[in-house]
Amino acid sequence: MLIPSECWGEDIAIDCSLVKSNLSTIKEQIAHYNVKIIAVTKYFGLKAIEAGYEAGIRDFAESRAVESIKKIEQLPQEIRTNSTFHFIGHLQSNKAEKVVKYFDIIHSVDSLKIASLISKAACSLNKKEKILLQINNAGEEQKFGYSKEQLRAELSDILSLEGLEVAGLMNMAPLNAEPAELNRLFSDVRAFRDELECDFKISLPELSMGMSDDYEFAVRNGATMIRIGRKLFT
Repeated sequence: MLIPSECWGEDIAIDCSLVKSNLSTIKEQIAHYNVKIIAVTKYFGLKAIEAGYEAGIRDFAESRAVESIKKIEQLPQEIRTNSTFHFIGHLQSNKAEKVVKYFDIIHSVDSLKIASLISKAACSLNKKEKILLQINNAGEEQKFGYSKEQLRAELSDILSLEGLEVAGLMNMAPLNAEPAELNRLFSDVRAFRDELECDFKISLPELSMGMSDDYEFAVRNGATMIRIGRKLFT
C-alpha cells in the first residue's frame, strides 16, 4: 500500500502493537543476516517515531530537512537522546549545516561539493559526521547518486576532508525491478565496495540497500542497513 503524497507527514495514530508485529516478521525474515533495520518515518508524523521507539526501534530515517527537523525538535528528550537519526534524502547545499546538526548519519552524499559542506558544518560543530556515498548503479536519470567513475574520481578528495567518517555506500533500486535485476544491482554495489576498499586501502563496512519491497534481496547480497517504512507502519 502506497501512502498518498497529500498525507505525507500527517500525525496519524500508529498502533505500537502493529509495529511490533511487523518488526518481528521482518526480523524473522532476515534472522540469518547481520543487518540493521532503519525505520523510515518520512511519510509519517511524530506518532510513528514514538510508536517505533516503544516497539524497540532506535534508528529512524527522514528525507526532507525542514519538516524532519521540526519533528525531531518536538520529540520527547528520551527518544532524541537514545535514537540515531539517518538522513536519506537528497541534501541541498543550503540545508547541509542544519542536517549535520540534527542527524547522525547522512546516507545520500552524491558529490564532493556536498561532502565539503558537510565537512565544514561538522568541523564547526566539533563533531564527526558519518556519511555514506550514494551510488546510482541503475543509471536512473530521475535519481541522484554517483556513477562508479564519478565516485572513483572524487573519493580521494572526500577521504581527505576533516570531520567526516566515510562509512560505506548506499543505493536505491528501481521500483518494480525484477528479482534478477535486484540481485544484480545489489551484488554490484557490494562488489564495487570491495573494489574501493582494495584500491583505496580503506574500510567501508556499511551497505545501505533495500527498502520495503526489496529488502530480502538486499540482505542476501550484503546489505548491512535496510530502510523500511511502509512494511513497519502500515
